Amino acid sequence: MHQGEAFDVAVIGGGPAGATAANDLARRGLSVLLLDKAGRIKPCGGAIPPKLVDDFGIPDHLLCARIRGARIVSPKNRSVDMPIDGGYVGMVDRDVFDEWLRARAAANGAERVSGTFERLEHGEDGLATIHYRAKGSTPDAPSRTVRARAVIGADGANSAVARQCVPGAERVPFVFAYHEIIRTPAAGSASYDPLRCDVYYNGALSPDFYSWIFPHGPTMSVGTGTARKGFPLKGAVQELRALTGLDGTETIRREGAPIPLKPLKRWDDGRSVLLAGDAAGVVAPASGEGIYYAMLGGRFAADAVEEFCRTGDSRALATARRRFMRLHGPVFWILGIMQRYWYGSDERRERFVSICRDRDVQTLTWDAYMNKELVKARPLAHVRIFFKNLAHLTGIVPA
Repeated sequence: MHQGEAFDVAVIGGGPAGATAANDLARRGLSVLLLDKAGRIKPCGGAIPPKLVDDFGIPDHLLCARIRGARIVSPKNRSVDMPIDGGYVGMVDRDVFDEWLRARAAANGAERVSGTFERLEHGEDGLATIHYRAKGSTPDAPSRTVRARAVIGADGANSAVARQCVPGAERVPFVFAYHEIIRTPAAGSASYDPLRCDVYYNGALSPDFYSWIFPHGPTMSVGTGTARKGFPLKGAVQELRALTGLDGTETIRREGAPIPLKPLKRWDDGRSVLLAGDAAGVVAPASGEGIYYAMLGGRFAADAVEEFCRTGDSRALATARRRFMRLHGPVFWILGIMQRYWYGSDERRERFVSICRDRDVQTLTWDAYMNKELVKARPLAHVRIFFKNLAHLTGIVPA
């Protein structure tokens, strides 16, 4: 690649959102640069729904496990099993999964570059100049540049593109997540099931979110998250590992990062820059699920940028957020209310886990997760859940 070379689109960040956008655009014949920090792995449980597998053409070999249910554990160590009837949750290793997405984009025509975004400038010719530092360059080496008609900022929760280009991006709330990838112990040596995700709602492990143990075949993700600054995340994970008999297993790596839990009110700069993925804040509250929403946001960003490149009308950029919020805004709103209320105290967490015993709740939860939409086909079940929630909220039924 030549210094100052021009592309139709520069995608900053090669996670699920950026790699998906780059792949879609390259397949449609646009010239695409994919700039990514090589080697970084995001802390993530790695869960993906069947809808993602189908919609984005994910091959079976990337699934390191197919989960058939979840176990929800309360502060008093009471547990509820939530089996999945007729479906599954796929588990992926982010280092393998993300790299496969980037490689697919390159195979379809995107040009990959390893480096760190530094700044962006708009030229009088309508092109943006992107300054970046190439991987492996010396500290005194000059920045390199490329130019592009449009830029997709998919560079994570602390997006430098968002902070520079989109007003309000610095005010998004975060959960700070930390996990440890450990070797899966021998069968019977610890409390786990290779086909089950374990989720812990316990204020000692997370004061406002949850902790998890997610099996990945030969490895496991053990983690926790919180928005409370100063909370000892590493200590909480060590406590969880000790509680479940996983403290003696080999630790392969440790990772931590902020995770946004509220979509930004604006994703574009009104000129030629559009955000996607964590940079746009599209991680679901309460659950922390982000891979599916990142990839869908990347696809919508690609559609909007293609329209912008075709017409030159910057108003096309705003369609990405409108489409996403029309589909998933109600779900994010409901999950946000759930997180603020049910995760507010251990007493409420106990009641929340009790609600999860209900088969209507379990069925609708899994249907919504696997199909990625609010389930409207069972109105009587929704009515029953409403009154059961009301009973728990008022204390009519015991936790």
